Amino acid sequence: MTDNEPQQQPPGSTQEMSRRPDHGEDSYRGSGRLTGKRALITGGDSGIGRAAAIAFAREGADVAIAYLNEDEDAQETAALIEKAGRKAVLIPGDLTRREHCRTVIDQTVRELGGLDVLVNNAAFQMTHETLEEISDEEWQHTFDINITAMFRLVQAALPHLGEGASIINTSSVNYDQPKPTLLPYATTKGAIANFTAGLAQMLGDRGIRVNAVAPGPIWTPLIPSTMPPEQVEEFGKNTPLGRPGEPREVAPVYVLLASDEGSYISGAVVPVTGGKPIL
Repeated sequence: MTDNEPQQQPPGSTQEMSRRPDHGEDSYRGSGRLTGKRALITGGDSGIGRAAAIAFAREGADVAIAYLNEDEDAQETAALIEKAGRKAVLIPGDLTRREHCRTVIDQTVRELGGLDVLVNNAAFQMTHETLEEISDEEWQHTFDINITAMFRLVQAALPHLGEGASIINTSSVNYDQPKPTLLPYATTKGAIANFTAGLAQMLGDRGIRVNAVAPGPIWTPLIPSTMPPEQVEEFGKNTPLGRPGEPREVAPVYVLLASDEGSYISGAVVPVTGGKPIL
């Protein structure tokens, strides 16, 4: 399934993958569940973020996408949003910078006219066999992207989020089953699960719901850009379903959590793991 996949530099590009992920381009059918909502998705250019963006747009939402510098991927995603008849806003830049997090929120609110759904999905990971291989700079960078940016984005977004708004954070099966070769990443994903649980309690009286999605092995550009070829080859084969998941198989969970149908779901971490149990 992942044979001869070319190695990439992180964060990776959909354009360079020999087997492109399925984001639901040809399969997702909307039913108006997000009509009139305005959403921001970080890391929305590719992978799970792109699948969520397609689904949101086909459910009736306008979508802003924050991404680093993967312009071709982002433009392709924007075209799919616009094909669904919704507005797309592209916001490139580095989420490790405090000021850029505020810029992302301000531009989203300005161009979409408000904000109802914040999806914190951007992430960084890298594979290491020993602790000694992990530099202090990489450890800090992983935390800056995966959890500190999330805190800053939520803080900047709160003045614009009203009752019924939804915050959705992307955690991982690694929060419960940490893979040692992804130690910095797995550590941040545990932090995201706790951030989600605490924030849901903190914002409940404002009518703002906070949840997390915990994907298992999902086939995205992050995989061939952050794992050695032999691990890419075996990626996802150790799940009960025996394969990696496609981004389109995660997107419906984001739709549920963003929609009014999920009005009593808050503080949850929803696993999408191909059968791997999460406690």
